[in-house]
Amino acid sequence: MIIDTHIHLDSERYDDDLEEVLARAKEGGVERFIIPGADVTTLDKAVQIAERYEDIYFAVGVHPYDMKQFNGLDFKNYVEHEKCVAIGECGLDYFRLEGSDEEKKAEKKEQKRVFCAQIELAKKYKKPLIVHIRDASRDAKELILQMGASEVGGVLHCYNADEELLSLADEGFYFGIGGVLTFKNAKKLVNILPKIPKEKLIIETDGPYLTPTPHRGERNEPYYTTFVAKKISDILETPLEVIEINTTKNAQKLFNIS
Repeated sequence: MIIDTHIHLDSERYDDDLEEVLARAKEGGVERFIIPGADVTTLDKAVQIAERYEDIYFAVGVHPYDMKQFNGLDFKNYVEHEKCVAIGECGLDYFRLEGSDEEKKAEKKEQKRVFCAQIELAKKYKKPLIVHIRDASRDAKELILQMGASEVGGVLHCYNADEELLSLADEGFYFGIGGVLTFKNAKKLVNILPKIPKEKLIIETDGPYLTPTPHRGERNEPYYTTFVAKKISDILETPLEVIEINTTKNAQKLFNIS
C-alpha cells in the first residue's frame, strides 16, 4: 500500500473525474490520501471530499502565497473535525518576492508571522505540520527550532534537497518525496536521498502539479506515486515492496491514521 500524503483533490482539475482518479490509484495500490490545506477558498470542498470517502483525510492551513487569508480563517471549525490530520501547508516561500527591498522585507516578516501562528496552532491542537519551504531554508529551520515545533513534528513537503534541513529529522520531521525525484535535473535530490533516515521518508504527489516522469506535462494524480516509489527503490537499492511498507508505516505514524 502507498499513502499519497499531499494531493490537492480539492483542485478544480479533478472535478470531472475524481471517481476515476481514485479508482486508478487503488488499482495501483494507493489507498490513502491527504488533502493539504492551502487555499482557504477550497477548504470546505476538501472537507466535503474527506467526508464522502473513508480513505481521504484533510489538513487545514494557509500557504505562504495566500497568507492574507490567514486572519479570516476559523481554524477551530476545521481542526476539530475527525478527518483533520494536520496543520498546513504552511511555511515560507521567498521565490516570488516582488517590489522594493523594503517591500520584500515586509513580506518576509508577514510570512514568518503567519508561519509561527500556525506552528502555535499545531501545538495547541496537537497536530503535525505540513511545511512548505522554497528559497527559505535557513529562516524556516530557525523558526521551527525557535517555536518548538518538535513538539508535534511534521513533514517537509516537496523536500528541496537542502542538506541543512536534514537535521530536522531529529526534531520529529519527515521528508515528503514526490515527482521531482524522477526529473532529469534532480541530481541534488537523488544524491541526498540516501542520507534521509529511512524511518522519515514519506511519498506524495503534490497533484495536480509536479507530475513525475514518464508523464510530465500531464495532470498529476495519486496513481503516479507508484513511479516515485519505484525511483526511490532504484536509488536506495531496496525492494519496492519494502519502500511501500516503510513509507506507509511512516505516514501512518506521522498523521495518526490506519
